[in-house]
Amino acid sequence: MLTILLSSPRVTPGLLTWRAWSALRAASRVLADSSEHPLIPVLTAAGVVPSVVDVPAAELAEFLSSADGTVVWLAPQGAAVDPALLAGLSVPYQVLDGAPDLPGAHLLDLVSIMDRLRVSCPWDREQTHESLLPYLLEEAYEAAETIEVGDLAALREEIGDVMFQAFFHARIASERASADGGFTIDDVADTLAAKLIRRHPHVFADVSVSSAADVNANWEAIKKAERAAKADAADPSGASVPSVLDGVPFGQPALSLAAQLQRRAQRAGIAIPVDHTATAPVADAESLGDALMALVARAREAGLDPELELRTAARRFADSVREQERLAGAADD
Repeated sequence: MLTILLSSPRVTPGLLTWRAWSALRAASRVLADSSEHPLIPVLTAAGVVPSVVDVPAAELAEFLSSADGTVVWLAPQGAAVDPALLAGLSVPYQVLDGAPDLPGAHLLDLVSIMDRLRVSCPWDREQTHESLLPYLLEEAYEAAETIEVGDLAALREEIGDVMFQAFFHARIASERASADGGFTIDDVADTLAAKLIRRHPHVFADVSVSSAADVNANWEAIKKAERAAKADAADPSGASVPSVLDGVPFGQPALSLAAQLQRRAQRAGIAIPVDHTATAPVADAESLGDALMALVARAREAGLDPELELRTAARRFADSVREQERLAGAADD
């Protein structure tokens, strides 16, 4: 019986399944094609001493088929089994994954690749957070477009491009001391994991919810507490007033900025003024798009930049919300 044992470079050598260790200990011979195979020192220390054989790839199937007894062949680490090898075997065999990767383990490959690019590629070496900013936005828009047009096969690649930007920024940040705002990709993962757990107490703690609306209400309450804690940390005197708008990125496109500001304000109970006389009635998504296009046309006809004007209006709205919050805080006092 021949066992072809697979192992992963993403798993510490020796962390094999029970089936793998059982096959190794029961084997009459354990073979490898290189003395550099990472499992050899671990197996040797455990009393299972592999033999290194020098056999051309074209002759490997014949060699393994002629081996006596119960044989375990240590496939090159991380390599898939060559179908030609399996086709050439004339003995019963099994392919055993001795060290299967955990979900997410392939992200380790990205860490290694990003390290090498940062050191070895002239273009990657020169990049900064600022120089990469256009790519971060561009990749996010490209991923959004695949969703909008329903090209979900392309989404796989575009999401990867977005992920690459996150790894790139983390790699650059790792070159700074933590006191100077430095962090690693593991710090990013830890921060995200802690936030997800903190904001989902109905999943990770004992909070009960009965609907998505309850989840949203909890989410907003938790975010409000987080904003207050950040404000206290930034201004221990308490002179500044926490706002429901804290954390809104004002660098985003004007339309998404306006929508996010209105969502935040509405969730805080601040009324959103709607002038139904300013535009045509909106009955559905299509008519909304048409109305927005008409507003853009009117702005262009007047020689105005719709993006700039909406951004200016969004900032006026934000100032109004903060003023209402200030007055409400003063009334409470």
